[in-house]
Amino acid sequence: MGLGAYLIYIALLMIVPMVAQAKVKSTYKKYSKKPISSGMTGADVARKILDDNGLYDVQIGKVKGTLSDHYDPRKKIVNLSEGIYNGRSMAASAVAAHEVGHAIQDQQEYAFLKFRSALVPVANFGSNISMFLIIAGIIFSATNLLLFGIIFFSAAVLFQLVTLPVEFDASNRAMTQMISAGVIRNDEERETKKVLNAAAMTYVAAALVAVAELVRFILIYAANRE
Repeated sequence: MGLGAYLIYIALLMIVPMVAQAKVKSTYKKYSKKPISSGMTGADVARKILDDNGLYDVQIGKVKGTLSDHYDPRKKIVNLSEGIYNGRSMAASAVAAHEVGHAIQDQQEYAFLKFRSALVPVANFGSNISMFLIIAGIIFSATNLLLFGIIFFSAAVLFQLVTLPVEFDASNRAMTQMISAGVIRNDEERETKKVLNAAAMTYVAAALVAVAELVRFILIYAANRE
């Protein structure tokens, strides 16, 4: 790997995720201070959208942490962090609606969500064992071990890539639902999109890093075969 390619790799691996995280935090901090015109809490927004879509069996829970929000398809529960659950801001409503977007995907059996769920055990196994195989392959110049490591790592990379359409679709659903439910006014749509887009950057950054790592391992494998 040449110096230029290596510098690009380092940038992708370190700088891009840092920039994405900083963007998310600054955007969340900014819009968590801007009250939403409807005066609804994040929990209110989530419940409203769930009920509007007939998801009466999906519960809303409160979890600790900041931006630790997530939807649990096994337990059918939208977990909101305390700041989102109780917040009456544009950030709180956007994040809550995004997580409900995943619940709607689950209800409608969204293909990419189903595919990602099926990939979870494979991706977890791949990410856990791939590094051991890759490092062993490099140390012992064992190209077969290196190749198996790359194959297992590819499963983790595929999971990151499949996550992108899942997250973008959830944000699109969130925006549509917030408008139709009257959660936000027309003049609040642009700022709400900024919150949703900032959150999406973290997934894009993670996918870029994963792809960069995969390319690096493939180049190492190709060099070892020569």
